[in-house]
Amino acid sequence: METTSVTSKGQVTIPKSLRQQLGIRQGSKVEFSLVDDHVELRVRSSPTEVATSGFGMLSSRKRAVPADFDPATLLNPSPKK
Repeated sequence: METTSVTSKGQVTIPKSLRQQLGIRQGSKVEFSLVDDHVELRVRSSPTEVATSGFGMLSSRKRAVPADFDPATLLNPSPKK
């Protein structure tokens, strides 16, 4: 068991070994519950966090091209007015 102090703002540092075991990172959500004479802490992940955690991991080999793109416009640009 590890012991930490409470700051003047009521903040407590969760020991690094526990953060690693529970997967707690910056921005992680935790839930506190009072059970008899002790406090329980549970890690909560929001649905949006789970859904966006893989954002940007996959990429397409093709470049995105607009549906109305005409390659001929690259050869003969329209005259400027």
